[in-house]
Formats: sequence, structure tokens, C-alpha cells
Amino acid sequence: MEINRSPFQGVTNILRFNRHFYVLGLLVLVMTVGSFWILHWSIFLFLLVLLVISYVLFMPLIVSAYVYDFSGFYRFDWLKKLKMEDHSARVHLNIHAGFDETSFHLNQLFPHAALNVFDFYNEKLHTEPAIIRARKVSLVYPNTQPIDTFSIPMSDATVDTIFLLFAAHEIRAYEERITFLKECRRVLKPGGNVVMVEHLRDLPNFLAFSVGFTHFYSRNTWLEAYTKAGFTSIQEAKHTPFISIFNCHS
Repeated sequence: MEINRSPFQGVTNILRFNRHFYVLGLLVLVMTVGSFWILHWSIFLFLLVLLVISYVLFMPLIVSAYVYDFSGFYRFDWLKKLKMEDHSARVHLNIHAGFDETSFHLNQLFPHAALNVFDFYNEKLHTEPAIIRARKVSLVYPNTQPIDTFSIPMSDATVDTIFLLFAAHEIRAYEERITFLKECRRVLKPGGNVVMVEHLRDLPNFLAFSVGFTHFYSRNTWLEAYTKAGFTSIQEAKHTPFISIFNCHS
């Protein structure tokens, strides 16, 4: 199945999945303008507040358009640089949190390898409105299996690569993250790797998403988690200032 992304699909998804935030933001914007005309408060303060609200509302959309629509991320040139082999003996896992934009692409990139797709979404734990809305429009890769984060249904040392693409940060509990990464390490073959792509809780993402950057985890948090899970080599590369690509070896 050939997958072509529509223009501005990334930024459209942000608007669609987070519409509650933008409805509230626009309401605050309208109330701010209305209060200025009614209460006649300082023009300087009014413009300052207007600027802050506009920044918080529109900067995430600008950055999202750059990252998801114009940076070439979904051409997967960054993955091709890892020079991963593609043959029938290779086994890959793509594990997501209910919103899958990558499995069909991975199947095209590695047509000879076996690709298993797992969904760790848990409606009791993952209650954010954005995830619930995303699941309603997500493509479903054939034979996608629901799992929980405490048990990956694969035998020990049978997987070459696990892909965690914009998914692992949805595991919010610290111990659950460690347990999940230990499971990833268990099923990896010696020398196997986890390829994880994440926004980080850092300055660029704060400037992009303001308080929304707290939904992500810091670089040190991820390094600690992978180290505690038993990974011995963790390499990081940047794809734009807003995305980190971690290549973690068991």
C-alpha cells in the first residue's frame, strides 16, 4: 500500500487532535479583545497579552508544519542513514500508542523483512483527548496486535529492531517506562536496537510548545531509563532542533 501524506497533514492533525485547546484559546483571545474595548485598559498591556496568547496558539502550528510537513521526516532519509539491512531473516517491531503514521512506510522501506506492529494504547491509562481523537482517524496496519507495556508477545532474542516513533512518551509512569524498555531489551537479538524518535523537554520545544513541552521527557530522563533497562549504547542525532532520534543498542 502506497502512502502519500497530504499537504499540511501534520499541522492539520495538531489542530484536529487538540481542538479543545484551540477552541479555548480562541475564546480567550475574543474575551481579551472584548475586555479591552469595554474596560479600556492600557494599550501596551493589551498588545502584550495579545502577543502572548497569539504566540501560545500559533507557534505550535508553525513548528509542527516545519517538523511534520516540511522537514522531510516522513521521507525517512534519517532512517536510511542508519544503513539497516533488509532481508527475510530480519524481524522488526513497530510499537505505537494508538496512532500509526509509520507502519506502512516502514513496510515500504523494508519490504523483505518481517514487520510486526503492536499498539500499547490503554483506554484506562491513556485518557488524553488528543490520543482518543487520533485513534479514530489512524490507519490500521494489517494484523496490528494490542499489547500492554508490561509484556511484549515475542520470544527472547528474536527481534532485530524496535521502532518507537513519537510513541514512548505516552508511557507516563516511571516504573512502567523502565519495565517496557526492559521488555524491549528482552526480545532484541544480541546487537539489536531500538530506534526511538521523540520531542524533548528542552529549550527549543519550550519555545515551540510553551507549557505543552512538559508532555515530553528530557534527554537525561530517557538516558537514565534506557540505562536502567540494560541498554549499553545510546546514540542521539537531531532532525531539526525539535526532534531527537535515539539509536539504542542492547
